[in-house]
Amino acid sequence: MTTLSGKTIIMSGGSRGIGLAIAVRAARDGANITLIAKTDKADPRLVGTIHTAAEAIEAAGGKALAVVGDVRDDETLAAAVDRTAEAFGGIDIVVNNASVLNLSPTATLDPKRYDLMQDVNVRGTFMLTRAALPHLLASPDPKVLTLSPPINLDPRWFAGHPAYTMAKYGMTLAALGFAHELGQKGVTSTCLWPATLVATDAIGNLPGGDQMIKVSRKPDIVADAAWEILTTEGQGLNGQTVIDEDLLRARGVADFAAYSMTGKDEGLAPDLFLS
Repeated sequence: MTTLSGKTIIMSGGSRGIGLAIAVRAARDGANITLIAKTDKADPRLVGTIHTAAEAIEAAGGKALAVVGDVRDDETLAAAVDRTAEAFGGIDIVVNNASVLNLSPTATLDPKRYDLMQDVNVRGTFMLTRAALPHLLASPDPKVLTLSPPINLDPRWFAGHPAYTMAKYGMTLAALGFAHELGQKGVTSTCLWPATLVATDAIGNLPGGDQMIKVSRKPDIVADAAWEILTTEGQGLNGQTVIDEDLLRARGVADFAAYSMTGKDEGLAPDLFLS
């Protein structure tokens, strides 16, 4: 498979950042894309809404369905799956993109913020995949792509922000569970994570975010790696946690300067969990 033309993707999040970049890259092939996101109206801290994202998908050549709702809500997920299947005839790909970033240490993390990370990151990943599963099983080459890191048990990731680490690793564990449980039924489940920081609002809104953005790569690199994963036929990437740069190098990309916010492939900040 060398194109996503005619494929139907359902994605959590996607109003901006990495999720939107993945959606637009797929739309350039002519894919159908459903976004499930909360940003219905403009927010001064964030660029874009689910509606501007849908417009970008359509402008790129795809078809978009915008579902305003919360990935934590089971009725929203069920309705999004039903609407997607009705509009496009099925579901071929699930992209678990929605995620909450909070680097607070244990003593200062509000319980509601802890619950939010667990519910969006882990439960959202599990329940969206579960809701779409009947349609995935009817697809000829179904894929589940989860934006989460390799499991790294270096103590520093737990010492600095254990709750966030738990939430992101929970996404990876869910994806690996899908790979082993559903792989035998033909579903390919793969994780994807960037080698460097990526210029997103989530990073930019952190303390010191402006400087971090300057030493980051553009979301396009993750989008191109996602496209490579989603167009890989069969289950060769099932159960793998892929790093964007490693995959693109293996697929023939040698110059990464165009992905950099600086225009140079040097001096970039390594991503969380990989540094």
